[in-house]
Amino acid sequence: MTVYIIKLLILLPVMGGLIFAALWLYRKYQPALGHAHKQRSLKIVETLPLGNFAKLVIVEFGDRKILLSVTRSRVERIAADGETR
Repeated sequence: MTVYIIKLLILLPVMGGLIFAALWLYRKYQPALGHAHKQRSLKIVETLPLGNFAKLVIVEFGDRKILLSVTRSRVERIAADGETR
């Protein structure tokens, strides 16, 4: 029983240190993986919730701004660059 407790007291800090080191390495090198440095041409400028499942979203695509209505089942364009439908 004492051998088990001694092993436990030794291995718990070792495992904690390994977990901490893995998380630190992931956080440090994760932005370099994938397409982190790629510039996106699509940006969400503003979002306005209208209820539980609906919202208005202003999306900027290049130099254009588009107003969208977003619900659970559909996304609909309301206006683009000052035009109304």
